[in-house]
Amino acid sequence: MNIKLNCDMGESFGIWKMGKDEEIMPYVSMANLACGFHASDPLTMSRAVSLACKHSVEIGAHPGYQDLVGFGRRKIVCSLEEIVAIILYQIGALNAFCKTYDKSITYVKPHGALFNDMMKDELTFKAILSAISSYDKSIKLVILSTSKNEEYKQIALLYGITLMFEVYADRNYGDDGLLLSRVEADSVITDELDILERIETLKDRGYITSINGMKLFLQADTLCIHGDNEKSYEFIKIASRLLN
Repeated sequence: MNIKLNCDMGESFGIWKMGKDEEIMPYVSMANLACGFHASDPLTMSRAVSLACKHSVEIGAHPGYQDLVGFGRRKIVCSLEEIVAIILYQIGALNAFCKTYDKSITYVKPHGALFNDMMKDELTFKAILSAISSYDKSIKLVILSTSKNEEYKQIALLYGITLMFEVYADRNYGDDGLLLSRVEADSVITDELDILERIETLKDRGYITSINGMKLFLQADTLCIHGDNEKSYEFIKIASRLLN
């Protein structure tokens, strides 16, 4: 598989720092940059875009619910019209900084609870597609790779949007092929050897294993390691070496 490495970045806020963007950016292919709703602020966004341009990293918008306190991991009930509006608002904000470097957003990857809602609710998925399509049909949408990839592709085609399918290196999966909830004790992988084995197996054999050892064969256009994982820098260096 030809798998691109992505990471959530630009998630600091004011004097509060999240992640190690300067150290991580040289090792990734895609930077999912927060757009001010779940994290980030104008200066942080500007610096993150500048850093991505410096290292020739593909820039993606990482929009979430308007939830700074909960880091966008809490569901906020929104109408479909609101979802379209918040996606457009955040894409537009980030793309303004991109234009100052003669760059453009190439993909959107929703954050946290909004990402989960997109995968669970078809109407939310369609609202996000509608927003992207009305802005720029060349922008791709990153979604979780599951057994229903073909169904998602067919829906996305109606909006003229190309999908990228994502697998997580640092999150555990249930036997149903979905991510374990973060409220569960083993939802996040923290062992370096487990990360190494997962990436090698995915690249060479096309599957990862669930928390119970079941083989999950998943299309992987991109592999995510979270920037807020306490061992993210070490994990990303490992992943970069294995995927390149």
